[in-house]
Amino acid sequence: MDKQSLRERVWDRMEADGIARFPFPPRGRIPNFVGAEDAAERLVETDAYRTASVLKCNPDSPQLPLRRRALRDGKTVFLAAPRLREERPFLELDPAEIPPAEYDRAPTVSHADEYARAVGPDEMPHADLVVSGSVAVSESGDRVGKGEGYADLEFAVLAELGAVDAETTVATTVHEVQVVPDEEVTPDDHDVPMDLVCTPERTIRTETARERPGGVDWSILTAERIGEIPVLRRLDADA
Repeated sequence: MDKQSLRERVWDRMEADGIARFPFPPRGRIPNFVGAEDAAERLVETDAYRTASVLKCNPDSPQLPLRRRALRDGKTVFLAAPRLREERPFLELDPAEIPPAEYDRAPTVSHADEYARAVGPDEMPHADLVVSGSVAVSESGDRVGKGEGYADLEFAVLAELGAVDAETTVATTVHEVQVVPDEEVTPDDHDVPMDLVCTPERTIRTETARERPGGVDWSILTAERIGEIPVLRRLDADA
């Protein structure tokens, strides 16, 4: 099954079965889902989360419970600026700099800018845990996003900067219906495999043998895309 057909099937089922949650419609986005808090709690129970001090997390709604919990647990959370379009493309949410009463508000998409410090590429620390949103994912850890490719590009940029490496755990939280058979996902070389997949019902340790990208795959980027993203322009110039 090609990725777009798989996305359409998952979006349709989540909407038809009442699994999708605000924002609506689920189509065209990382879909929020009933039980997102329970999936986040399963990830919280893993050693990868417990031992992490720095998380890089996607900004989508189903991962909001995890971002809130991470701040309460004293962990620093980094978000990427939309489409990496800023000169300082990462947003640092430091719980020490945020009033505890604001921990629920601070990691939301609409308010993160009010609380975060914009961070340039040279300031990005090592991320212990990377959390990605998914439309679908296999039990072997092959992930399908919404189709724009920014989550994988963000990881590749972080790899180029040395902010993620073999010690970084990569995880996603999804509804059980988003977990699909292995044969339904054919990953591309630049796709980042998941180490952990957490649903409201279970935690899957994928033990993936697929190698994660060690940096930016320049062969798949157009000159236009590079020109739109300051950190790519800089990395390209330094190459």
